[in-house]
Amino acid sequence: MASAAVQQPGGHSTSFEPLTAQLKSTSGLQPEKHHVHTQLNYYKDPGDGSPPAPTYVGKPETYERPVQPLDVTVHDIRGEEKNYTLDKSGFEIYRHTSSEKDFLDDDQIRANYYPETEQLLKDATGASRVLIFDHTIRRAYKDERGTTPLRGPVNRVHIDQSYSAAKSRVPFHLPEEAEALLKTRYQIINVWRPIKTILKDPLGVAEAHSVPDSDLVGVGLIYPNRQGETYTVRPNPAHKWHYLYGQTPEEVLLIKCFDSKLDGRARRVPHTAFVNPDTVNEYSRESIEVRALVFHEDQTAE
Repeated sequence: MASAAVQQPGGHSTSFEPLTAQLKSTSGLQPEKHHVHTQLNYYKDPGDGSPPAPTYVGKPETYERPVQPLDVTVHDIRGEEKNYTLDKSGFEIYRHTSSEKDFLDDDQIRANYYPETEQLLKDATGASRVLIFDHTIRRAYKDERGTTPLRGPVNRVHIDQSYSAAKSRVPFHLPEEAEALLKTRYQIINVWRPIKTILKDPLGVAEAHSVPDSDLVGVGLIYPNRQGETYTVRPNPAHKWHYLYGQTPEEVLLIKCFDSKLDGRARRVPHTAFVNPDTVNEYSRESIEVRALVFHEDQTAE
């Protein structure tokens, strides 16, 4: 079958093959693997002992920083999804169908998508309580039907919250209950969902135990009313990278950004968008990422 062509913003023509062809299997049992040899953008140490410059929310000129590319293989886990769990690897594929399809209106997302995502997290983790504190829509172009702001994929290895910033989220969002909640197990989990099946600019995640704390570098994140912190990551060929080829809207990626437990389970997962050379001419990626505090009030913090 001949490939079709679509007109992208800016007048560029993009060709694509039918999704059924892209997701073909080599047999009736095991899907074909689509491991990707690519480069990931890591932290570039200036070499003078100085910390990274902080990022100021609302000032895009502070978002860019020098990067150190590293050649890696990102392994496709399709057919092996059950081998990767939040506590073992720091990420997990969870099947869920949302009532929201287009994700074009922020108010509607908060009213409809937040409650179902809270329930998703309770079902997936056994949590007693979930508080969603923000969300991000990523599209490479502006959808004129919607009110959500334009943000493209982030092609830098990072973790959304440092350990100290994760802890400070609890009193910031729940000041009256923070003292009691900080005595229980608490997590920050991102719920990352494709809006359409993703082939271009997929999201890669690094297996938690392959990334030592010594590879994490704190970066100040300055809000108008408070200060947070993210992690950038030093390059290390020992990091083990994974993704799900052809991830659909029903295949939700749960990403653990923080866990208060110190008993050896995965605590945090670096992640990044990356370039798959075989899919650069596919449709631009569209995704929604929800960030949530997740509480297990029947467990101790550590």
